[in-house]
Amino acid sequence: MKRTLQTRHLSMIALGGSIGTGMMIASGSAISTAGPGGALVAYSMMGIMVYFLMTSLGEMATYIPLTGSFATYCTKFVDPALGFAMGWNYWLNWVITIAVDAVTSGVIIQFWWPQFPEWIFSGFVLLVIFLINYLSVRSYGETEYWLSIIKVVTIIVFLIVGFMIIFGIMGGQGPIGLKNFHYKKAPFVGGFPSILTVFLVAGMSFQGTELVGITAGESATPEKSVPKAIHSTFWRILLFYILSIFVMACILPYTDKNLLSSNVQDVAMSPFTIVFKRAGLAAAASVMNAVILTAVISSANSGLYASTRMLFSQAREGYAWRGFGYVNKRGIPIYALLGTMAVSLAIYLLHFVSANAYNYLIDASGLSGFIAWLGIAMAHYRFRRAFVAQGHQLSELKYHATMFPFGPIFAFIFCMIVIVGQNIPAFIHLDWDNILITYMAVPIFLILFCYYKFRYKTHLLSLQEADLSRSSRGEKYITADGKEIK
Repeated sequence: MKRTLQTRHLSMIALGGSIGTGMMIASGSAISTAGPGGALVAYSMMGIMVYFLMTSLGEMATYIPLTGSFATYCTKFVDPALGFAMGWNYWLNWVITIAVDAVTSGVIIQFWWPQFPEWIFSGFVLLVIFLINYLSVRSYGETEYWLSIIKVVTIIVFLIVGFMIIFGIMGGQGPIGLKNFHYKKAPFVGGFPSILTVFLVAGMSFQGTELVGITAGESATPEKSVPKAIHSTFWRILLFYILSIFVMACILPYTDKNLLSSNVQDVAMSPFTIVFKRAGLAAAASVMNAVILTAVISSANSGLYASTRMLFSQAREGYAWRGFGYVNKRGIPIYALLGTMAVSLAIYLLHFVSANAYNYLIDASGLSGFIAWLGIAMAHYRFRRAFVAQGHQLSELKYHATMFPFGPIFAFIFCMIVIVGQNIPAFIHLDWDNILITYMAVPIFLILFCYYKFRYKTHLLSLQEADLSRSSRGEKYITADGKEIK
């Protein structure tokens, strides 16, 4: 593996990974559900939880920067069965996401060319992201860097335009102020249950920030790049999300039907599009459609990178075919890339054959991101305790997580609340079909965990058994000039 990713790459990879269609189209639904105040509270709380998770991941990634990230940390510090299940859970999540993004890109392109066959453009997107990941890790980093910049610039322009509308400088309606914050039932609509519902939307929006842990294994200076990426990314994301929702809430009342838009086909009704239209941008829908297409391609690109590296790590840990752990001269785990691409392509083709089977696969990955976050919290709690128990000094750590042990404990509890609260009405009405669809990721994860645990008789590692060595099985890393990193 070649460590050639720079700090700017890691920052934009983590930032771009969590700015997508969920923010640009579906975030308005948070205001509609819980009101402007409830949406701001939910996103703020979720942002704080993600901050704790990312600092936990940062502490481990700077001390032991490995491609397998939290899955490998679960193997080393908690239980090999947990690492096995975490790795496959995360891989499954991303291979399905790649297929979904490919389908989505085909839908988006029809905004301009309604008669153009979706599958041709979807296939083109899959080919492009494969070539990007096939060339080198640096080509992936550079591509993601520029794709993320497009999204970030769009949000900055949206905020500037939005505040100009709020203060009456643009839009031709005079100052708007905060009147929507006390309109009808605002600022809080539906009480705590509505805020809990928005927690789920916010959690989905923030997912992708953990990519910085995957990229740490190929970062040129992980001890510097990872902490900087985590801190800068957190504040930017929190600022972007909170301010964007604030602007939407000021301009559109929570009762506005446009806030219910949640599909890429609703780009003309996206809160972003409406704000730009009020400012006089006639081509707002077309511009936002182009930005959303960029976001979808960025998501697929990151998904292929993350799933390839996770499959590579699974092979190195002995959890997958050993061939997936092979790396070519360019530092690319080529067989893991081909295997991941083949599965994603098969899932993509499945939506032509059986729409129901395709939708079930999507449902199966619904909670995978939150399960991965649980793994980060558990691994870090065990890592820090084992680090001290084995006689190490905290001064040896180049980066310290915030407020240990409160941080990982809070994140773990919060994630559990979000997972359990995904579909409480289904439990109240004993709607078993709905329960199965919503929580499908949980039994899949438990099956993987139990399979490995009972087959190999693994156990919770004691603090003295935890492996604090700064490498994984058979992994080697070299710098851009060809020197091996021990």
